[in-house]
Amino acid sequence: MKIVLTGANRGLGIHLARTALERGHTVLAGVRTVAEDAPINRLKKQYPDRVYTYFLDVTDENSIAKAAELVANDVSSIDGIINNAGVLTERGKAIEELDFDNVQFTMDVNVLGPMRVMKHFLPLLYNGKKQAIINISSEAGSIQNAYGGDFPYGISKAALNMFTVQLSSYVKDKDIAVYAVHPGWIKTDMGGENATGYPEDSANGILDILEGKIDITSELGFIDFTGKEMKI
Repeated sequence: MKIVLTGANRGLGIHLARTALERGHTVLAGVRTVAEDAPINRLKKQYPDRVYTYFLDVTDENSIAKAAELVANDVSSIDGIINNAGVLTERGKAIEELDFDNVQFTMDVNVLGPMRVMKHFLPLLYNGKKQAIINISSEAGSIQNAYGGDFPYGISKAALNMFTVQLSSYVKDKDIAVYAVHPGWIKTDMGGENATGYPEDSANGILDILEGKIDITSELGFIDFTGKEMKI
């Protein structure tokens, strides 16, 4: 598969990139840092024919449009998109303490970011094979399990889940699978060292879902990385 991956330079993203490459896929990596020593460039040296890097800031539509144009020139079509770029701000703050610049930034990255990516990359996906879209969500976006904390993050992921359902309906006649996937609480910069899961396991599960190896029964497409249905 030819896979567009945002936020590919760190955390879960770099593990997704590495796992995809180990499975023989081509990774079209959207990153904000393309420095020589960036993690994705180290993978590029290892897999020079199957890693492409593009400057892509999900809050900057012009950068997304330019990246899509470059991808079209490089590979002409894609088979999968993983909207992985995300932020967690204002962690643990009471609503009375929220900095709304950070709240708006969270919504811009976590919700509007994937929407911008889909706006510009869907035409390339239409020409692919056995296409699938995965939006990296979180159990924090479950309305039924709302816990009254991490306000911008939880609200943004709930909105992302809604976008996933909307998008799934929009591309239904093209037989494109669309999922919002909870990767688990994993040991990354965002998850922290106290997390109980490992990004390698999540990456393998997410790639299994993208490849269609797991039978998904969820009608709304909100699942964890093993394919189990999550509560909306």
